[in-house]
Amino acid sequence: MGEKWLYSWRSSSSSSSSMKLLWLIVPLIIVSGFVALPGPRNSSWVLSSNHYPWMWSSVISSSSSSSSSSSSGVFVGRNTTSGSVVSEKEESGARSESSDWHSRLVGDNQRKEAISEESILNRSSSPPLAMEIPPPVEKKNEESLNNASISGPHIVPSMNVSQTLLMRKRKPSHLKKLEAGLGRARAAIKEARTYGNQTQDLDYVPNGPMYWKANSFHRSYLEMEKQFKVFVYEEGEPPIFHDGPCKSIYATEGNFIYTMEVSHFRTRDPNKAHVFFLPFSVTSIVRFVYEPNSHNWAPMKQTIKDYVDLVARKYQYWNRSLGADHFMLSCHDWGPELSSSVPDLYKNSIRALCNANTSEGFNPTKDVSFPEILLSDGTTNRLLGGPSPSRRPILVFFAGGVHGPVRPILLKHWENKDDDVQVHKYLPKGVSYYGMLRKSRFCICASGYEVASPRMVEALYTGCVPVLIKDHYVAPFSDVLNWKSFSVEVAVKDIPNLKTILTSISQRRYIRLQRRGLQVRRHFEVNLPPKRFDVFHMILHSIWLRRLNVRVRE
Repeated sequence: MGEKWLYSWRSSSSSSSSMKLLWLIVPLIIVSGFVALPGPRNSSWVLSSNHYPWMWSSVISSSSSSSSSSSSGVFVGRNTTSGSVVSEKEESGARSESSDWHSRLVGDNQRKEAISEESILNRSSSPPLAMEIPPPVEKKNEESLNNASISGPHIVPSMNVSQTLLMRKRKPSHLKKLEAGLGRARAAIKEARTYGNQTQDLDYVPNGPMYWKANSFHRSYLEMEKQFKVFVYEEGEPPIFHDGPCKSIYATEGNFIYTMEVSHFRTRDPNKAHVFFLPFSVTSIVRFVYEPNSHNWAPMKQTIKDYVDLVARKYQYWNRSLGADHFMLSCHDWGPELSSSVPDLYKNSIRALCNANTSEGFNPTKDVSFPEILLSDGTTNRLLGGPSPSRRPILVFFAGGVHGPVRPILLKHWENKDDDVQVHKYLPKGVSYYGMLRKSRFCICASGYEVASPRMVEALYTGCVPVLIKDHYVAPFSDVLNWKSFSVEVAVKDIPNLKTILTSISQRRYIRLQRRGLQVRRHFEVNLPPKRFDVFHMILHSIWLRRLNVRVRE
């Protein structure tokens, strides 16, 4: 009896629970039906995966068409965020994937037709605009990364019209603002080339045949002063980083590094920077890292590679453009070779080099040539100035050690052969080198082991007309300056005819060459603090021009 009662209680209790559950479920079903009636669901969020932050953008073709200038290049880098973490395996995959893109980029940059009349200053030796980069081919497995990387259902709700309009009203990014400003600068330079520069400048107005396009250069320089900003990476310690020689043949390197640290062109906000400076000194690396006579360059190259890897991991800017808006600066002969330690640095970045030798990889479309200047005491004291042309009795002068392929030929044909052609391996005791420069009408600037030499600037400083005997050399600031208007170029094969070539130059033409050299001398002078249009600002302007030729997208 007890068992039967217990069974009936359980049955009634179970049926009662079922009824209660039914009363709860039915209203829920009815409510959910009414909710589903209005139509499809809208959402303000989109589900996406950050598992591969380095995926290439697929909108190159459409974005390039909206460029403010048809001649500006497009660099699309890795879409990396500062907070993302990528494993070593993923990073290696990214490098292998980007290597194909690098080869296409280098192939474009090396085309001869890149040097065209559509450059910023409209001349053949000015830096032509970077080539547009074809969109990378996306793999099918990359198109479905969202489905592969996240388990479970994946819903990508669509956005309604009001939400789309709201997104369009969002403020443009820092990079878009920078690119818009560069677009306005390009337009202003083009206008100056066509209608002349309408801006007044009480300090200095470039004019004359020494400039390829004086109006365009002046306008470009003013635009640089108005908006150009450089971010200097703070990582690294002296003496290799943020340091450099200021009292040697490589003084331009150290002076630029020091001046850039305190310049008003520097910004502490990387989002406001047009370019990013890698502040290592190649001269210091050679001095403190290289073991003399070891012929082992690996530690020096590893130093540069480690530094670039550091800033690439810490900041998003290197990966964004693959280094196209970054620059290094070196006056040491080994600068070009050490830059090859990082392929992107060698191929994409702006390399400001004294050793501007096209046969050793110097690319005028993106690299900058700047002058080698010997400053024994760190200043130009007693280096500037010289007598008038009528007080220069010596036709041509050279003194220097025998090294490299050019100087032995010069000494073979002219050493102690002619009183008008003063060519010496070493000057006689008591004879002043600068005194000979000031007595000479022409001063020979011949290549040594490398094409760079301080003799070009020494000649301009003392009022002597430079005679360039160099092969494969891109003269400093030749994107702006017409060197043929204030110097003489002699091919190596014409060294035996040197005197004939120089004596055939009329007195009238010589005076023009000499006076024009005095006028452009200000662009090669070292001033502390810097002055407008001096060598520091001319180096910056050359970097500014290369940045104008590149368009970076997020």
